[in-house]
Amino acid sequence: MRKISTYGKEMALGAIVVILVFLLYVGLPPAIMIMGLVMFGAIFLFTRNRGGLAMGAAGKKTVARKPEFLTFDDIGGQDQPKRELTEALDFLVHRDKIQKLGIRPLKGILLTGPPGTGKTLLAKAAAQYTHSAFIAASGSEFVEMYVGVGAGRIRDLFKEARQQAVKLKRNSAIIFIDEIDGIGGKRDGGQQREYDQTLNQLLTEMDGVQGDESVRVLLIAATNRKELLDSALMRPGRFDRQIQVDLPDKSAREHILKLHARNKPIAEGVSLGKVADETFGFSGAQLESVMNEAAIYAMRDESDAITAANLSQAIDKVMMGERMDRETTREERERVAIHELGHAIVAENLRPKSVAQVSLTPRGQALGYVRHHPQQDHYLYTLAVLEEQIMIALGGAVAEEIFYGGRSTGSRGDFEQATNIVRTMIESGMSELGIIHPQALTQQQWSEENGKILNELTDRTRELLGKHKQSFSQLLDHLIREETLSGKQLRDILQERAA
Repeated sequence: MRKISTYGKEMALGAIVVILVFLLYVGLPPAIMIMGLVMFGAIFLFTRNRGGLAMGAAGKKTVARKPEFLTFDDIGGQDQPKRELTEALDFLVHRDKIQKLGIRPLKGILLTGPPGTGKTLLAKAAAQYTHSAFIAASGSEFVEMYVGVGAGRIRDLFKEARQQAVKLKRNSAIIFIDEIDGIGGKRDGGQQREYDQTLNQLLTEMDGVQGDESVRVLLIAATNRKELLDSALMRPGRFDRQIQVDLPDKSAREHILKLHARNKPIAEGVSLGKVADETFGFSGAQLESVMNEAAIYAMRDESDAITAANLSQAIDKVMMGERMDRETTREERERVAIHELGHAIVAENLRPKSVAQVSLTPRGQALGYVRHHPQQDHYLYTLAVLEEQIMIALGGAVAEEIFYGGRSTGSRGDFEQATNIVRTMIESGMSELGIIHPQALTQQQWSEENGKILNELTDRTRELLGKHKQSFSQLLDHLIREETLSGKQLRDILQERAA
């Protein structure tokens, strides 16, 4: 290699000398010659570095990482995905049984679901369960601008998995590719040559996993957007199991909170079940963040244990963002308070005991907020429930209209939420339009039906808040003074006024 490299340099030097002599012979000015040589040298160095980068990228090795000791028992909730995954992994563990029944070994398992639900943790636990070598990578690691680099990395990935299994004296290896939609997306027939080559190589490697190999390789992949994956990747024989990893329900949330509370001191009387009630829609990662942020708040308070107040602050931070130090005028604070009380009063009337807290503390982009907690998890919604959600969203703007005669820009997000719910109603056949394909509607029909539904629900919201107009004064004084109003305090004042 050194002789070839030296020879190439000598050839390049000789070519430069010949070019210089020729240019002097034709009478080219020395200044132009010098500029040309500088440009030639710059181009030569740039292309040389680009070549080195390409070779470095192609030669990049995937490093096998031994996962930390993690079992399925260490993963909170997700009982159904764990059962499905364990059943699929038994094909690696009990080889004699699958051979006796003539079962083809699984080649791939696809984990799908929202971010933060534990897909990566399930893959790590799978490696421990099967006692396999484990290699993890991300789909973005295989996307390169140089043709052939991504495909080469795929080949190296499977080769390295087998080598690591042999080195560790194990008969199986698990490859985990996170965000596989980075390389496994649908092909559109364009000129994405490098992208297509990488995906084709992945398909080839999956097809090449034979049952009689001494080291059996199982590919586990994860994605948040299953609908974007190429059909060739999704067919049987490639990803034989597709496991949905959803957001945890109430019991699963409590289990996850208890797991993350094992190494944290919790004050007496703190109910993690109540925290689970107030964190509907939170992922496992968000619940872990709640416990971590609660511990940070306890440290700031110089407390020896995490209190209920710390957990409440942590929920607000994870849900809305960090507290902001924004200076607002007295008028703005009163308008924000009226707005948030409008949301809270409507919610409390339509769904008793659903309000957890009303706050004037600025967080993220919000100058104030109402934190709700559902009495039970919902996955299907009726027309009545959707109308209630729209009325709660409209409550803030309607309250401003009652007390100030007009709205503010603070209602923008509420209106967006309301119109999205109206779209869901129309697409679900719950409007007066009946069952109709959304694309069959013109823009004018959408606008008319949207306005009709929102105007009717706005009138109902205005009527409801008008009955509680006298309660606003006492609630406003408390909220302006304390900046927060608990759900219990809200209900007590509303009941007192009603009596």
